[in-house]
Amino acid sequence: MTIACCACEKARTVHLYNFARVIDLRQLPKAELHVHVEGTFEPELIFTIAERNGIDPGYASVDALRAAYNFTDLQSFLNVYYAGMRVLRTERDYYDLATAYLERAAAQGVRHAEIFFDPQAHTDRGVPFATVVAGLTGALEAARERLRISAHLILCFLRDLSAESAMATLEVAIPYRNRIIAIGLDSAEVGNPPSKFATVFDRARAEGFLTVAHAGEEGPPEYVWEALDLLHAARIDHGVRSLEDPQLVERLRRQRIPLTVCPFSNVKLHVVADLAHHPLKRMLDAGLLATVNSDDPAYFGGYVADNFAGVVAALGLSDSDVIALAKNSFEASFVDDAKKRVHINEIDHFTAATSS
Repeated sequence: MTIACCACEKARTVHLYNFARVIDLRQLPKAELHVHVEGTFEPELIFTIAERNGIDPGYASVDALRAAYNFTDLQSFLNVYYAGMRVLRTERDYYDLATAYLERAAAQGVRHAEIFFDPQAHTDRGVPFATVVAGLTGALEAARERLRISAHLILCFLRDLSAESAMATLEVAIPYRNRIIAIGLDSAEVGNPPSKFATVFDRARAEGFLTVAHAGEEGPPEYVWEALDLLHAARIDHGVRSLEDPQLVERLRRQRIPLTVCPFSNVKLHVVADLAHHPLKRMLDAGLLATVNSDDPAYFGGYVADNFAGVVAALGLSDSDVIALAKNSFEASFVDDAKKRVHINEIDHFTAATSS
């Protein structure tokens, strides 16, 4: 297996070898359910858009910016993350950002993506909500035709801001229900439990939005319980600390509640020590509906197939583990049942062709 830094855009082939077959992890059909569009903002594009908008990117060069991606925890990452996105101002900027991600995702076998965006990080800078949504949805619509990849948007509230700010953002978002499939919760987890946003999520569900939530990344298993019981989250983003609570594990297994796991992110932010100690294999062995995703790939060193390759190498995942993860990604998605069957059948055809 060969793995290279995705951010460097070096040519590489990612394969899983065993006695029976070779699975090309870049071509394996998959969905990505946990990716922040702002976290796909590669330094080269930051500089391009900064120059276009006449904004100082804050670093002397692309290499200097990339060198700043040395994080000690979630908050140190967020400081750089929010600084980078301040160059985004126009509909074209958001279109270019989403298009760049979708092109990379399609090249890594993604057939469907459910993409987070953080409107408060933009509207608080004076960018209209309509500008953000128009640029992103324009890119999603173009990709459906050009790249044959479907995508949904998920609006995330910044949990380190107030519930009142989240409610105000929800009010602005309601007229865009046909462009936003779900409401989520992200940003600094510790000290900002899901219960803080229970009323906002009640309103979101009443307006017809699905709900998801980041929980159990840096925060304790109790945050996962809150996300399920108070926010009625259809899936848990991250959830790696769920394994600390056997009762929670049993509930997640029994109810088939998806976990959108992000291995490179967990290592980069020191949630786990290294990939060899990542709990993904234990999640699969426990019967959990775990999926592999890239989170903020421009900052964490790899897109979704790179994350697959990393955990395959570090955890010794079998072919059946890899196929299960790919199928889990569609089962956990918000596409309808007919489309899920189409995608899962594609995986079966892919693996049959590979093994023949």
